[in-house]
Amino acid sequence: MSDDEDVQVEGPILADDDPMRAFLPTSFGKKSREADIATQIDRSKRTIDGPVVSKPKPDESDSNDATDSDDDSEDSDDEDEYPTSHEMVIKTHDRAITSISLDPAGGRLISGSIDCTVKLHDFSSLTPSTIRAFRSVDPYETKSSAANAESHPIHHVQFNPLAGSVFLCISAHPQAKILSRDGDIITEFVKGDMYLRDMHNTKGHVSEVTTGTWHPTDKNLCVTAGTDSTLRIWDINNKRSQKEVIVFKSKAAGAAGRTRMTAVAWGTPAQGGNNVLVSAALDGTLVMWSGNGPFTRPAGEIRNAHTPNTWTGGIDISSDGRMVVTRGGDNLIKLWDTRKFKEPLVSVEHPSTSDHYPTTNIKYAPNSTSIITGSATGHLHILNPGNLRSEYTTPITPGSPVITVDWHPKINQIITGSANAETHILYNPTMSTRGAVDVMSRAPKRRHIDDNPELTTDLSLGLSGESIITPGALPGSKKTGITASGKSKDPRRPHVPQQTPFMRSQPDEKHISENIPLSRMLHEDPREALLKYADLAKKDPVFTKAWKSTQPVTQYADVSDEEEDGPEKKKVKR
Repeated sequence: MSDDEDVQVEGPILADDDPMRAFLPTSFGKKSREADIATQIDRSKRTIDGPVVSKPKPDESDSNDATDSDDDSEDSDDEDEYPTSHEMVIKTHDRAITSISLDPAGGRLISGSIDCTVKLHDFSSLTPSTIRAFRSVDPYETKSSAANAESHPIHHVQFNPLAGSVFLCISAHPQAKILSRDGDIITEFVKGDMYLRDMHNTKGHVSEVTTGTWHPTDKNLCVTAGTDSTLRIWDINNKRSQKEVIVFKSKAAGAAGRTRMTAVAWGTPAQGGNNVLVSAALDGTLVMWSGNGPFTRPAGEIRNAHTPNTWTGGIDISSDGRMVVTRGGDNLIKLWDTRKFKEPLVSVEHPSTSDHYPTTNIKYAPNSTSIITGSATGHLHILNPGNLRSEYTTPITPGSPVITVDWHPKINQIITGSANAETHILYNPTMSTRGAVDVMSRAPKRRHIDDNPELTTDLSLGLSGESIITPGALPGSKKTGITASGKSKDPRRPHVPQQTPFMRSQPDEKHISENIPLSRMLHEDPREALLKYADLAKKDPVFTKAWKSTQPVTQYADVSDEEEDGPEKKKVKR
């Protein structure tokens, strides 16, 4: 056969619609696996089972003329108006999520939970098949093996909006902490003297801290609110004492001038102006101070802004610094004007979850175009900032309350934390940038044993090669019971020696009784052992023998028969 002739390879004769063709190679060599980005993003599209309440129509008279196609287009327009068409779910916590925060660039997500841990997620390292936290931190865990080890539920975590290298961490503890973006503790604020009555003289909180926030223009300042009826402004470079202490004196009857500060917000106008510091108290009071000081007297105070003894956990200030929105434990959302800080502008009904989850919040959207909050039914509500009416409602975790929400201005994505320990990131591929969009656009990582977090070890909890491990000291290694041969499963428990025929004769006890003095006294009654020597001590005393010959003889008087009855008795005087 010459070289000029073409070589034809006969292939199997199959029909075009034969399913066997899917298993046959189409070419030779290694194939490049490219991810179908459009398909992956479509998989993350939300499938809403329940009804979605969209924006009410401005004119109801024109609704009869509208066709069904127009209604469908309006619903789609509402979905396109907010970044809620797609979602990414993160399941890294064990219990309810109480607080979430994104760094200013939108590349790192932190979440706090009542499981006493802070989870750190980096979007640049996540893929659709490996959505997990790169580190889990317990800020108040001293040492897992220590006898006095303690941990506290996380109340609030928030990245510094002006410097994404640190974030504020507040737990159910008198001391707040500043942590780095990698989870390392940088600053731990001091605890005050609990025996001082005047809070002006204390250097820190004397009881549990409830929440806190950052200064809107100074990256070195933050404020914390505590159950000791104070707000404390801290400089993160000075942990030994607060910069300012604001003592709120409650006027409620029987409160002795003290109450719990439940929420705090610190805002500034985007176009420039004076800062505003607003806080809510457990006695229902809403207090406002000038954010630049002095803090000796509040600029405004509203008593019974919400029902007393209900937890007002949500408070936020609009971007222009004029409006304040609060969500109280009395099932009300109220809108306030800082220029007329006396009566609420609008008040609407909204079921509260602060009786079970005190960190339930409410947030302004970027540029204050909307207000977002969760609900007890697991829905996300987007409200009109003018009349607080619901413009858009969508289910997130039906049946499980949505506790915390946030809307990042740079990546245009909504993050929610629910009571079922799920974090949902809502986005729209056309409106949102980076964040979850980048994660869902990456190729899925091949399955590996390291992808299972149950089979891997956190680097912060890992063991070094030089450490000495006591048998049975590792968690989960302690076993109880015995094996079939009678040996104990617990490596720390000594084995019971087997009894041999030689050991049954007990030669050791005989040797001990013969060679060790007084060894028999171990098996005798102490009283009987002492009475054995009673006669010997009387005949041959050891200690009183020297005085035996010198002791005087005891002489008794002779008693006659007449005196046997004894001396006469004295007559009793009557």
